[in-house]
Amino acid sequence: MSARAKARRRALDILFEAEQRDVSPLAAMRLRREATDITINEYTVTLIEGVMSELDRIDEILSSYSKGWTLERMPAVDRTALRIGSWELLYNDDVPDGVAVAEAVALVRELSTDESPEFVNGLLGRIQQMKPTLLA
Repeated sequence: MSARAKARRRALDILFEAEQRDVSPLAAMRLRREATDITINEYTVTLIEGVMSELDRIDEILSSYSKGWTLERMPAVDRTALRIGSWELLYNDDVPDGVAVAEAVALVRELSTDESPEFVNGLLGRIQQMKPTLLA
């Protein structure tokens, strides 16, 4: 697993934990740093801060392009992976679009339901197609 893939996984863990505990992701990250001896990769911090800074817009886009699923109905892991993938797709030019989609799909393939990879791939694929108009 690449360093960036590990960073994505850790970002997903922290964002998921923050949502479940109803605390800010930065507080969850601080608690994790204090409670364990793990090092939090710089890219993990970039992902968390990026997702949080664009969360309202990302959620608006996910809600608009998700067919038949509200954000609230999505499995929490899927929702978090979609937020990370959307941020990388739309706001991080260092990550090729195909990589952003593939990495989000890989996360849900490992951590979520059997239907999740297809759902995440389809939704991020729609967002990728709409990217020029979404950023205009």
